[in-house]
Amino acid sequence: MADGMAMRATWIDRLRAEPAAAAALAIFLISLATLAGAWYFEFVLKLPPCPLCLEQRLPYHVIIPLSLLLAIAAFVGAPEKLIAVGFVAIIVAAFGGAVLGAYHAGVEWHFWAGPTSCSGGGGDFSAKGPLLEQLQSIHVSNCTEAAWRFLGISLAGYNVLISLSAAGIAAVGLIAREQGA
Repeated sequence: MADGMAMRATWIDRLRAEPAAAAALAIFLISLATLAGAWYFEFVLKLPPCPLCLEQRLPYHVIIPLSLLLAIAAFVGAPEKLIAVGFVAIIVAAFGGAVLGAYHAGVEWHFWAGPTSCSGGGGDFSAKGPLLEQLQSIHVSNCTEAAWRFLGISLAGYNVLISLSAAGIAAVGLIAREQGA
């Protein structure tokens, strides 16, 4: 038990001593929780994602592994330029996620039209046969309707806030790393 407490204290001390690693680890955990939350809404609550929702997950597929690698690199004392490039890449990906989320939120609030692939419209499928039956059984969620809201903010809106938070944490990690150098 004492070894476990000493190990925990060691990790906490190492995170305090290496703010870039702490920032990267925080981004990793926040991003992982965000993607897990999206899967929870999809698979447990049975709220199928629209095509724009799926596109908003793409930055997390970059941010999650990159932030984990960045945390490890910061812990082992990787070169400053490598850490800086990693944080800049996370900032770019997070801002990309924020832009996608803002676009989707705007579509939901009808500020602008969404892509025809998810907001209605489509081809004339008047042909008969098994292909038509298959196409009719496919359900594509409508991007113009928020599947869930909390405090008036949709999941796309929360994605904007989370993405901007990740970018902010990455900027803090970048600045802290440069000040420590």
